[in-house]
Amino acid sequence: MHPSPSPGTDQKQLLRRELGVWDLLLFNIAAVLGPRWIAAAAHNGTSSISLWMLAAVFFFVPTALVIVELSTRYPHEGGLYAWTKEAFGDFHGFVAGWCYWIYTFFYFPGLLLASVAMSAYIGGPDWAWLGNNRTYLVLASLVLLAIAVLLNIVGLNVGKWLQNAGGVGTYIPLLILVVVALLVYRQRGAATEITVHNIWPVWNWSTVNFWAQIAFAFTGLELASAMSEEVKNPQRNFPRAVFGSGVLIAVIYIVGTIGVLLLLKPEDINVHNGVFQAISSGSTILGLTWLGVIAALLVTVGNAGGVGATVAGVSRVPFVVGVDRYLPSWFGKLHPRWRTPHFAILLQAAISAAVLILSQFYETVRGAYQSLVDLAIIIYFVPFLYMYASVIKLNYRRDRTARAGVVLIPGGRIGVWVAGVLGFAVTALSIGLALVPTADVKSALVFELKVVGATLVSILFGLVLYWRGARKKASGSEAVGSTRSLQ
Repeated sequence: MHPSPSPGTDQKQLLRRELGVWDLLLFNIAAVLGPRWIAAAAHNGTSSISLWMLAAVFFFVPTALVIVELSTRYPHEGGLYAWTKEAFGDFHGFVAGWCYWIYTFFYFPGLLLASVAMSAYIGGPDWAWLGNNRTYLVLASLVLLAIAVLLNIVGLNVGKWLQNAGGVGTYIPLLILVVVALLVYRQRGAATEITVHNIWPVWNWSTVNFWAQIAFAFTGLELASAMSEEVKNPQRNFPRAVFGSGVLIAVIYIVGTIGVLLLLKPEDINVHNGVFQAISSGSTILGLTWLGVIAALLVTVGNAGGVGATVAGVSRVPFVVGVDRYLPSWFGKLHPRWRTPHFAILLQAAISAAVLILSQFYETVRGAYQSLVDLAIIIYFVPFLYMYASVIKLNYRRDRTARAGVVLIPGGRIGVWVAGVLGFAVTALSIGLALVPTADVKSALVFELKVVGATLVSILFGLVLYWRGARKKASGSEAVGSTRSLQ
């Protein structure tokens, strides 16, 4: 049993440093890498291969460099919130932190729906129909969310094993996919012709909208930095984990998409579980049907790890904002036994579950999924705009090169401007493109009302909480000042 903290204890001092470099690397893979993005890319066609390459060069690499510099200069709990606050002050820090937290309300439902759709392949091809069954998708999603929440409330010393298993469970099935695709290609040729000419983008409205998803698929490396004060030697371990996982992720996104296209035609690929359609199809051709079942089992664990990683990382942001007293004080409380921000985790899960259920009204399964993805992209990318702007502004501080252990963006101020502007431009473009509905949406008007309306309402609600917290904080400071003047 751990002693309960006294009421006056600084809650952040009670956090435990549980994560080493391998925990971080696998955490990053679980948080970033998603088989659903490979399925969506393959469904989009051969042009996605070049989209992955373009996004890796102009977005993923600059973003990794920015995250490494900021996480080693300011290894503080809260990550993006702490960096934005450092650069632009409390108000902008709150906006970045609030958007970073509430995006999960819309991200979790999409991730959960895709995850349980893939799990249908555990029963083999005969059970694949469950991947489009609304009742199964919703109920299984709620169970998966509950498991991830429970393990992360118990603590990172337990929860990190879910994330570690998630990293391994996500990567290995994609390696299986690549091997199966190569073996089938040698035996029967390609289901989709891939040439030097047809891998380049065909710019239409579907491709334009999909670019936002490609960029979104490369995000998540910043998530572990929200737990900086729970990481062992963060200045050494963050760069190793970010660069190592970044290379692994970029490579598997590209070769995994090629693998699916070698096995299936784009129009036959399901955007949720297309990876397992491909593995199931290929393993059947090879006479190894059990391989698809193993891959589905592994990726189910992988997706649970992805949910767990997001629960763990994002919940630290409202915790730190609560410690700073811009959110109700109970956000800034740790569980007396497990030392985790349990209030933030439970509220995050409850709202996500409600959004998951409500999103199913007046929409097809695929259309509901698309609305959730686009809504998550828009809200999530607002803090990213702050992050790129922060690295540029903080670049002019005299202490940039003065601290030991800091890993800086190469090229001095020019390098910082290049990385920051590239990341900012791609992010701003992705926000705009996410507003373009795809053919899977039943009503463009309803889609726009859902996405824009939910975004505005969510941010405005946060601003109300900020102004309330700022007034209480100011009145508390004035009361303390008056008391001191009387002494």
